Amino acid sequence: MNLQLTSSASIARIAAGLLIAALPGILPAAQPYPAKPVRMIVPFAPGGGTDIMARTLSHRLVELWGQQVVVDNRGGAGTVIGTELAVRSPADGYTVMLANIALALNPGLRTNLPYDALRDLAPVILIASQPSAVAVNPSVPVKTVQELVTLAKSKSLSFASSGTGGVGHIGGEMFRIAIGADMVHVPYKGGGPAAVDLMAGQVPVAFISLPTVTPHARNGKIRIVAITDSARSAAAPDIPTVSETVKGYSVDNWIGMLVPAGVPKEIVAKLNADILKLTGQDDMKQRLASQGFDVRGGSPGQFGAVIRADIEKYTKVIRQAGIKAN
Repeated sequence: MNLQLTSSASIARIAAGLLIAALPGILPAAQPYPAKPVRMIVPFAPGGGTDIMARTLSHRLVELWGQQVVVDNRGGAGTVIGTELAVRSPADGYTVMLANIALALNPGLRTNLPYDALRDLAPVILIASQPSAVAVNPSVPVKTVQELVTLAKSKSLSFASSGTGGVGHIGGEMFRIAIGADMVHVPYKGGGPAAVDLMAGQVPVAFISLPTVTPHARNGKIRIVAITDSARSAAAPDIPTVSETVKGYSVDNWIGMLVPAGVPKEIVAKLNADILKLTGQDDMKQRLASQGFDVRGGSPGQFGAVIRADIEKYTKVIRQAGIKAN
C-alpha cells in the first residue's frame, strides 16, 4: 500500500514537471518587464541631439528599471541603416529606437527604403523637440521674420543648413515656398561648419539647430530671428516662431521612441508611462532644457498621428522643391 502511494506521488510529480517543461513561456512571461538589458538603437553617430537624448534618458531608465540600457549608435544612409536594424529586431520589447524627424522625411527623399515606417514600427512616445533656428549674420539688416521676408523678396538670398534633405534644408525650402521668394540652398556637412560660415559672412542666413547657434548669439556673432517650431521654446521663450508671421509654417524637429511592430501593447504602455514619469520630473525637464530640448509627451497613438501627418506634409514639400537625398 505504501509502495502504491509512493508510486502515485512520483507519477504526479513527474507529470507536473512534464507539464511545466512543455510550456516554457509561462515562467518568463510572469517576470516584470524589463527582466534583462534593453538595447536602445540610435540611427546617428554619437554627439548629435538624438544621441544626447538617448544617453540622458538611458541613465534615468537604468535607475528606474534596475536593468542595463545599452545605447547602440548605428548611423549611416540618412538613418536608414539604424532604422532597418530596429525593424528587423525581435518584437519583444528589448530593442527600442530613438528617431527624429528624419523618419518622416525619408519616405519623400528615398524611393527604395527597406522598410515602411508606418507598418514596421510601433510608436511609443514623442519625447521632445529640439527647435531649429532661423539665424542671420549680424551684418544682414534683419531683426524680425517680417524684415527677412521683405529682404528675401527684394533680392536673392542663400541659406545654409547642415546638409541636403535635413530638417534645416526642408525648413528653408518651406520658408521659401511659403513667402514666394528666390532663395538658394547651401548645404554643409553639419550644423557646426554652417554656423562658422554664417559668422564669417559667407552665407547670410541659416536654418540650423537652436543649440548650435545659441552660444554664438550670446556673444553677438550671430543673430537669431526665429525658430521653426510650431510653438515657442521653453528654453528660449523670447524668440518668436516663424508661424507668428508666416501663417501655417512649422517644422517641428521631434525626437521619439519606437519599437518593432508586434511588441506587446502592455510593454508599449509601460515604456510610454515610464518615459512620461521621467521627463515629467523637474530636474529632468531642466536638464533637457539646458540641452536645447522641449519636453513633449502624449500617447503612442498621438505620436503615430504626428508621424503620419509629417510624412504626408514633408513628402509634398520635398517633391515641390525637387529635393533628392545624397
